[in-house]
Amino acid sequence: MIKITKPTFLKCSILMITFALSVSCKNENKQEEPQKTDTKPNIVFIYLDDLGYGDISANGATEISTPNIDKLANGGVRFTNGYATSATCTPSRFGILTGIYPWRNKDAAILPGTAPLIISTEQKTVPKMLKQQGYQTGIVGKWHLGLGRGNVNWNERVSPGPNEVGFEESYIMAATQDRVPTVYIRNGHVDGLDPNDPIEISYKTNFEGQPTGKDNPELLTMKWHHGHNNSIVNGIPRIGYMKGGEAAKWNDVDMADHFLKEAQTYVKKHKENPFFLYYALQQPHVPRTPHPRFVGKSGMGPRGDVILEADWVIGEFIKTLNEEGILENTLIVLSSDNGPVLNDGYYDDAVEKLGNHTPSGGLRGGKYSLFDAGTHVPFITYWKGTIEPTVSNAIVCQLDLFSSLAHLTGSTAKTNDSEQLLNAFLGKSNQGRKNLILETGQKTALRSGDWVLIPPYEGKPINKQVNIELGISSEYQLYNLKEDRAQKNDLANTNKEKLAELTATYHKLRGKSEVKIKELELK
Repeated sequence: MIKITKPTFLKCSILMITFALSVSCKNENKQEEPQKTDTKPNIVFIYLDDLGYGDISANGATEISTPNIDKLANGGVRFTNGYATSATCTPSRFGILTGIYPWRNKDAAILPGTAPLIISTEQKTVPKMLKQQGYQTGIVGKWHLGLGRGNVNWNERVSPGPNEVGFEESYIMAATQDRVPTVYIRNGHVDGLDPNDPIEISYKTNFEGQPTGKDNPELLTMKWHHGHNNSIVNGIPRIGYMKGGEAAKWNDVDMADHFLKEAQTYVKKHKENPFFLYYALQQPHVPRTPHPRFVGKSGMGPRGDVILEADWVIGEFIKTLNEEGILENTLIVLSSDNGPVLNDGYYDDAVEKLGNHTPSGGLRGGKYSLFDAGTHVPFITYWKGTIEPTVSNAIVCQLDLFSSLAHLTGSTAKTNDSEQLLNAFLGKSNQGRKNLILETGQKTALRSGDWVLIPPYEGKPINKQVNIELGISSEYQLYNLKEDRAQKNDLANTNKEKLAELTATYHKLRGKSEVKIKELELK
């Protein structure tokens, strides 16, 4: 066995591939010019929350049926290599709206409900770009990108928020369904707030006399498993403490219907002119609270039921587009913010009633993970009469929607991280990205062609609370997804040339000036 150390093997290997990298990076974005459209289409992002690649029947699920999502998938482009930017929610939402890698923003992490806005009001965003192109812009649903500048007074207009980063109309929840404040916010104002019952929020200490999930289990209709044991709303313990605002608090089981009605109203109001709607559903994030119409329908407990509920509201929304006569002039992008998780804070039978269903679709890992299931998600583009039905193996990322939609609408706006892949999104090309940096908790990995490189990190390999492999190891990991979709065969010790090549690519894309890796052995 010959030992190759960093001064020999790595230095030579990296120097040899530098020229190839510079050439490939210049050429990988090139695509043929798309056909120009006579009118600007409406653009809708349907963004689900914690939906795994294998959670829809179009991607092979057999234990659950999602007919309305399947209609979009079978009538448009169904991507087999579509990615969110992160394995957790806030970073992915930052990426899809800004076209910037979330690991470039240290504040792009899972946020409490009191966090300040993490998108600069000076920053380019998808809604700002489209607004400049003549679009009306709106958001309905989950936000979770922070509000205000800290120390928010929820009883006055909360700003800055969605309206200050490009959305002309906004109807949102501040963070997540399992976090306070448990109220809807319309254009910065808490919807239905009684000024005589002001809201108080804290993520540090409880308010005197307020019951909690930890101290008052007799008041609960849903039992907490970990972390979710603070203020109780509708019998459900949440993260964080809340007092007041009783008239404004949402009803969990009506949330899907409530957001659907807002999205339908937005469409009817703005159908005469081009609009952009970011429709961010809460399902299947915890707490899973299906409307009684869907309780027990999946046979897989509340998680399966809320996936059926999400599929139904998507069908109703598409029906509205059709009834209003604008479906054929609407580009729909459907995806998820990250991969799946079962027990994520509550006992709700998600594990016990899973049966033969595989939310990850055979991919390794899940939410929070650097393994592929963390970021490899359902990804569909649909434009009736314009996109021909196809299955695409192109590697695409939600980051790329910024530059691609700019190109579609005639804007010159772009970001360094967002690649212009409009032809791939329209099903006219199978050429996507060559390289993509993916992240979770500011830890990053590289997808390059069929290969995945995961650098070494300190930390536990498994999140035992949610029972998900995190992809963390003290050694480099190397996988070929074409041959090993489940990432069971680590090739780091047997393919040193590819390991050195991808390590250099990774550090080049991360912008590091020096390559510091462990000695490699060439057997």
